[in-house]
Amino acid sequence: MQPNTLSRRLNNVMQRAVDENKIVGSVVIVAKQGQIIYQQAKGYLNRENNIKMAENSIFLLSSVSKPIAIVAALLLIETGQLDLNAPITHYLSDFTPRLADGTPAMITLHQLLTHTAGLSYRFNEAYGQGPYNTLQVSDGFDHIAISLDENLRRLSLTPLLYKPGTSWTYSLSIDVLGAILMAVTRQDLDTLISSLITVPLAMHDTGFVVTDITRLTTHYYDAMPIPQPMQADYQMQLGDDWNHAIFDYSPKRIFNHNAYHSAGAGMVGSAPDFMRFLLAISSQVNALSSNKLINKMAKMHVSDEIQAQGPGWGFGYGGAVLNNPELAHSPQAKGTIQWGGVYGHNWFYDPAQDLAVVTLTNTAIEGMSGDYPLQIRNAVYGV
Repeated sequence: MQPNTLSRRLNNVMQRAVDENKIVGSVVIVAKQGQIIYQQAKGYLNRENNIKMAENSIFLLSSVSKPIAIVAALLLIETGQLDLNAPITHYLSDFTPRLADGTPAMITLHQLLTHTAGLSYRFNEAYGQGPYNTLQVSDGFDHIAISLDENLRRLSLTPLLYKPGTSWTYSLSIDVLGAILMAVTRQDLDTLISSLITVPLAMHDTGFVVTDITRLTTHYYDAMPIPQPMQADYQMQLGDDWNHAIFDYSPKRIFNHNAYHSAGAGMVGSAPDFMRFLLAISSQVNALSSNKLINKMAKMHVSDEIQAQGPGWGFGYGGAVLNNPELAHSPQAKGTIQWGGVYGHNWFYDPAQDLAVVTLTNTAIEGMSGDYPLQIRNAVYGV
């Protein structure tokens, strides 16, 4: 992997995406064997005001926050404050969702981390119809401004999709985890994430408040002929490939003090901060733990039968895990962990190559699951 060649390939992919109006702005960072070998910003933080994207621009992270919250949980497990196999009622006595027939069900912490608890997201309900929409359960990045306690109360009234541990559904389980973290530490989520992770790793721009409003990107949605800026609230209606999901975005939610801090989708941060996080958890020597935390996260806890990111992908803690690169048509090695965020982000870590890649964009959902992240991946591997 020659740095000059890599830079040329990635620069071309990034600039072409901007020129072709696929992506408004993007920051890409690549690290190999713990060292950053590429870091670049292209496009616009705010296109309408001609403000260029910068390497330290701040983004709404959406699900990029999930691995951060999960690492916080793993650290508390290491100190004996949490038990992976304990029923979550041990920590949240009032959170007792039931099966559709009213049968009580036991959910463990492990099932929360792997999204096998039987919970779901409001956006998973086709055409916006179902109990999550009826009860107005917040997805953590939408306009529903309620407390976490109220959201868990509503969530506990929705029927579980299946007996915990028997299937997989991407869900609000990490928001439930956030409530557990607070119950165990008796700290608010912002404080405990700060003390456990962001302060030790000097992630100065990552948290539940915006540190510098001038560096916060304008977020855009896919549109023709060019992506358009999201207003206060925006509903993105998707098609067959997404089960007619409706993503309910609220870019101003981060400033609403009535909206709870969502461990699964509510943080802001920068690409350098998240790369610092990835490098820490993928190193045996790090400021967080005496363990290489990525080993626990990238273990395939749920088989690739679920196709978490298509054929060949299972699921670990905080991301999809690649089990069959050939089936996935991916140059990444078996054991790669990868995920993203609905505001337009993608990241992965390939343990065989000791290779970390962070791609944050302000364009949804192209930056998460369109051609752009695939083109970035292929450019990194030179395929």
